[in-house]
Parts: sequence; C-alpha cells; structure tokens
Amino acid sequence: MKFNIHNVSLTISAASSKQYPETDMPEIALAGRSNVGKSSFINTLLNRKNFARTSGRPGKTQLLNFFNIDDTLHFVDVPGYGYARVSKKEREKWGGMIEEYLTTRANLRAVVSLVDMRHEPSADDIQMYEFLKYYEIPVILVATKADKIPRSKWNKHESMIKRTLQFDSTDDFVIFSSFDKTGLDQAWQVIESFVD
Repeated sequence: MKFNIHNVSLTISAASSKQYPETDMPEIALAGRSNVGKSSFINTLLNRKNFARTSGRPGKTQLLNFFNIDDTLHFVDVPGYGYARVSKKEREKWGGMIEEYLTTRANLRAVVSLVDMRHEPSADDIQMYEFLKYYEIPVILVATKADKIPRSKWNKHESMIKRTLQFDSTDDFVIFSSFDKTGLDQAWQVIESFVD
C-alpha cells in the first residue's frame, strides 16, 4: 500500500461546496445505508478502532466528512441514507448535499457504494447505484458483513446483489468483512487504481 495510514486526520466536516477543502487531492467518496458498516469499513482500511465514529445511532453522520489520508487522498464520508427516524425534511437536506457533492466535485475519482451482503439491496441502494451510473461516476461496490454468511453461500449472495442492482460488470465488486478483514487488500488495490 502506498499510503501511510498512520498519517490520517479529519480535514473538515462540510455542509456545502463553500466548505470543501481547496486542494488538488483526489477524493474517494463512501456512500451506503445507515448501519451498512461504513464507519467500520473506513476504520478497517485505516487500521483504527474508532477514527470514523461507529454509532449505535444510525444516521449520525450529517455532514460530508473529509478524511485526509497521508496528504495524498481524501476519503469523503457522506451521510448514510434510508434511516427512518430522521425527518423527511432532514433527509431531503442531506440528499441535496450529497447530490451537490457527487455531481459537481472535480476531485472525485470514484464512489465506494456499500451494501449489506446478507440482504437484497434496498430501493435506496438501487437508487444510489442508478444515480452513480447516470452521472457516469465510477463505482466500487463493496458488500459488507461477509463474515455473517457461510463462505459456501457467498456466490449466491453476490449473484443476488448483482442481479438486483443490474450490476455493470465493468465496475469493481469487493466482498468485505471488517470483522476478519476479508477483502481489505482488494479494497485498497481498487481504491489505489483510481488515485494513480
């Protein structure tokens, strides 16, 4: 891996484009449903316990969090979607914030779209994937919580996810577990391929 993951910091939590960091650094955004394991994914990649806050309260990330990785790359953690207990108005506000970032940010190289490997992708997951394809934003699809499924059933679950999303075979697909670090090296390899 070419990043020093010990050199990591939060640059800013931004609510709009006026607050985005003014750098040339490439950015990889991370999107997924609340409680899909996004914070755990970030923490596993960075080999930290709780750098990105994992919370018993889904829907806690309410801003775009820009994490500086070794002054070479930003991870941009976007608010989780599909969480029922957040008001409709609040959800629309996040939606606008996420859309503005994804469609206007020149630094954005790819989006890590996380889905729960155990379940069929939700309507929100499908909508996110279709949105990214519509705007021709490169997608890295990461299926989380693989450790909760017997390995013998991985193919079946992968097929279900790809079928439901009408997955584009040119996109990257990573089976991941923050529990036993399945897919960690592959995830970094794919991310690095977009940052070169």
